[in-house]
Amino acid sequence: MKSKSISDATLVSQYIQGDEPSLSVLIKRHQQRLYSFIYSKVYDRDVTEDVFQDTFIKVIRTLKRGNYNEEGKFLPWVMRIAHNLVIDHFRKNNRMPKFNNSGDFDIFSVLSDGALNAEGELVKSQIVEDIRALVEELPEEQKTVLVMRMYNDMSFKEISENTGVSINTALGRMRYALINLRKLIEKHNIVLTN
Repeated sequence: MKSKSISDATLVSQYIQGDEPSLSVLIKRHQQRLYSFIYSKVYDRDVTEDVFQDTFIKVIRTLKRGNYNEEGKFLPWVMRIAHNLVIDHFRKNNRMPKFNNSGDFDIFSVLSDGALNAEGELVKSQIVEDIRALVEELPEEQKTVLVMRMYNDMSFKEISENTGVSINTALGRMRYALINLRKLIEKHNIVLTN
């Protein structure tokens, strides 16, 4: 088969339908560019190999789960996965600031670290953009409480007074907003933190 003339979208579709060799063609097609991209971030061949393999493990899992939305952007999607895995590598090895991510879901801890480098700032701006888009999908009551709390830095007492609901109701709406955000992140297959 002539692999050059087959689009990424067609190969992805064929792979999802069970044609395993299609994935090999995709990997070979983008291997050098992806490998170079990862190496330019980590400057270590062993780490590059690990991140490269982890990237395609994640790609395969996402494709097999049917969570990939084809928009003709296969390579940028794979690069973003690789980029997030590089960031995860740096976090694990203390080469980037650690984010306080306790057992409870707290994506906003990612947004609050002021000591990020230029690459971190780029990632941060993408995360902010992704989060804002997801917040718009929340039910209005949850969105209102979340925006007041996270963007306007209001206490739950102030939220209660401004919305005319009890503090417990405001807390409940915030809790459900965070639960629903987590579901939206999984649904849209957005990678924010490790």
